[in-house]
Amino acid sequence: MNTLARIEHSAQWQLTRSAWLSLWRMPAYSLPTLLFPIGFYVFFGLIMNPGFAQWMLSTFGTFGVMGTALFAFGVGVAMERSQGWWLLLRAAPTPFAAVLAGKLATVMGFSLIIVLSMAWLAAMFAGVRLETGQWLALVGVLIVGAVPFSLLGLALGLWLSPNAAPAIINVIYLPLAILSGLWIPISQLPGLLQSLAVWLPPYHLAGLALHVSGTQSGPWVEHVIALMLFTVLSAALAAVAWRRFKGS
Repeated sequence: MNTLARIEHSAQWQLTRSAWLSLWRMPAYSLPTLLFPIGFYVFFGLIMNPGFAQWMLSTFGTFGVMGTALFAFGVGVAMERSQGWWLLLRAAPTPFAAVLAGKLATVMGFSLIIVLSMAWLAAMFAGVRLETGQWLALVGVLIVGAVPFSLLGLALGLWLSPNAAPAIINVIYLPLAILSGLWIPISQLPGLLQSLAVWLPPYHLAGLALHVSGTQSGPWVEHVIALMLFTVLSAALAAVAWRRFKGS
């Protein structure tokens, strides 16, 4: 590895480490992000509906990684903008891709903690048993599934003020979770809402997680295509937001 490559590798590591520490040392983010979805899973999946613990592992896992991504990027970037951090990044020769990669790695790290915690609870207290490949596929799908929500969060964080970001993201996050069937099975929602769910990204991420874990078979190709389209759309929104921010 030449000197330039070593410098770039070191800079990427420092950006990732900085992003991780900034969120980990922010209790207003780290505690709700980790405890909220895990606590919901314990209450609804293990205590209230232990027979649905395996099904809720996929849906509440989706709920957890979606929230981690939206709040880390949406609220985090909006706050960093207000503190001048993103102005410094814009002026510095730091590649935007390196900044994005560092934050994505942080989101995936938090998501991994959430999903592994839920998986351990499901196995220990609800007797959920999956094949090794199914466990790995479930974790992999949910972690990678955080990417499009991170890109959407980035677009929101570059557009919204730090005061408006938490409220607006909550208005997006919670209804998406409910309407996508993450808390209540789609079959128990009114007919109109059932038809709406297929247009929502969390529905497809949860559906893919249910499929790869062997919990519920479904149109996995449709889920993959929907998530890919959502990723492209989120990336386009983030790119437009970044160009607007650079031009401001």
